[in-house]
Amino acid sequence: MDYLKTFKQWQECVTDSTLKKELKKIENDSKAIENAFYKDLEFGTAGLRGIIGVGTNCLNIYTIMRTTMGVAQYMAKHNLKNVAISYDSRNKSKLFAEVASRVLNSQGIKTYLTDDCMPTPFCSYMTRYYGCGLGVMITASHNPKMFNGYKVYGSDGAQLLEEPSFEISQFVKEINPFEIKIKSMKYYQKQGLVEYIDSKIVDDYIACVKKQSLNAMGDIKVVYTPLNGTGYKLVPRVLRELGLKVNIVEKQGYPNGNFTTCPKPNPEKAEALKLAIEDAKNTQAELVLATDPDCDRVGIAVLDKGEYVLFTGNEVGALLSEYILSNKKKRAQLHSDQMIIKSLVSTSLVDAIAKDYGVKCVNVLTGFKYIGNQILKLEEKNKTENFLFGFEESYGYLAGSYVRDKDGVLASMLICEMVSYYKQQGKSLVEKLNELYEKYGYYKHVVTSYEFAGASGNKHMKDLLDNLRKNPSKNIGEFEVTEVVDYLTQTIYDLPKANMLIFSLSNGGNVIIRPSGTEPLIKTYTTVNKTPDVNERAIASIQEHFKKYFK
Repeated sequence: MDYLKTFKQWQECVTDSTLKKELKKIENDSKAIENAFYKDLEFGTAGLRGIIGVGTNCLNIYTIMRTTMGVAQYMAKHNLKNVAISYDSRNKSKLFAEVASRVLNSQGIKTYLTDDCMPTPFCSYMTRYYGCGLGVMITASHNPKMFNGYKVYGSDGAQLLEEPSFEISQFVKEINPFEIKIKSMKYYQKQGLVEYIDSKIVDDYIACVKKQSLNAMGDIKVVYTPLNGTGYKLVPRVLRELGLKVNIVEKQGYPNGNFTTCPKPNPEKAEALKLAIEDAKNTQAELVLATDPDCDRVGIAVLDKGEYVLFTGNEVGALLSEYILSNKKKRAQLHSDQMIIKSLVSTSLVDAIAKDYGVKCVNVLTGFKYIGNQILKLEEKNKTENFLFGFEESYGYLAGSYVRDKDGVLASMLICEMVSYYKQQGKSLVEKLNELYEKYGYYKHVVTSYEFAGASGNKHMKDLLDNLRKNPSKNIGEFEVTEVVDYLTQTIYDLPKANMLIFSLSNGGNVIIRPSGTEPLIKTYTTVNKTPDVNERAIASIQEHFKKYFK
């Protein structure tokens, strides 16, 4: 019952008036106290992510201060002098960014800060632009409004890998947030320790995005929703500068951390595009674009035969791969050392496309930082031009090496010009995707999430994964398991350890199982590659198996 002791400590030490009220509100609710204090919010390879509120397991100024002091101590050890800081449109994001800045400033570390919410990839760009030792982005990506988070980037602009993340976590563990003393932003500004960015860096970032364009924009109608997030300025700016007329969904057109019209602002979900599709129907727009609150993911719907068809991240990734490779080939700009980089859980269709064009397809662990790390290896050899495209099935895409994270501004531009390009050939994206399936095979990928909330859910999730390792299934649905690869122990592939299992099946498909790095979820990624009807039956059988197991 150590969490009760920690709760009492917070009652004694907290000075923030909002958090004091929250402590008072839960003082007679043992379950709420347990969920808020049963553990410290852990700093991992995805940084921090949690519910905004009071407690060691939540995001608040004290957990932000504690984490940032750990970052500062890591920087002191490695002689790093400055940090780029930005934030998304969520509630308290600006406050958390300023608190993080003040903690770093208190340790003599200079910070470069945005004066408005900005896309996550822009933080990656800032880090590289200013030559910073680290970057910090306050964001919870596509999570509901009660969440916020804290990501840390290395000097290369990619999120930190395991070793530095672990090192920071060890510093964080030893810190008492109530012992940290900080002064005001105005004080640190007078000391020259805070510098707000100017418009030039934004212009330079936009120029880097536009450099990745492959074809002129044609005459297409586009409806765009930033889902009350950070894409509200930069996505329309890029598209309009390239000659495209863009209609913005009015109710979702400006930052609003309450996400009142879309409680789950995740462009992977159909409901996130609902208002945009309604607007598109009024003008018969060919394309609907939606970016998540930190504008690193993009979801789309395309008009086809009078209906709006939603595309998965895998489908868009495959289409963009084909679009980039075919245009590069047409210009005699392809060679065998070039590569597409994608996560292991993303569609195998891209492996087939890359092979057909004579370029490499490099598969990495889930997390765009691993794609960024591959680009860094190319950069160290002065060969970043060999990087053609990177993507994850979770709607994240990147072309070019100007940033090292998925970029919704760039992806929006490429998707628009791709739709325009195929329209000029008399094809919709649906027709182009069907061409790919007919040529390379009918790849079907389904991602399913199982939620395990709270302290008891967290334990149950770990127990289920442990049992899968110790007692792996011999059959999944109607299919025999032919091989199991545990990425915590495997030695077959040259990849870091990861909490991930891959089950190969007798039908030639596979199932990948891993816990989410940012939410209390277990995710299953199912792949089959037969005819459409056979695929549907196989998916149903496999999903029924896991529905029972993860109940």
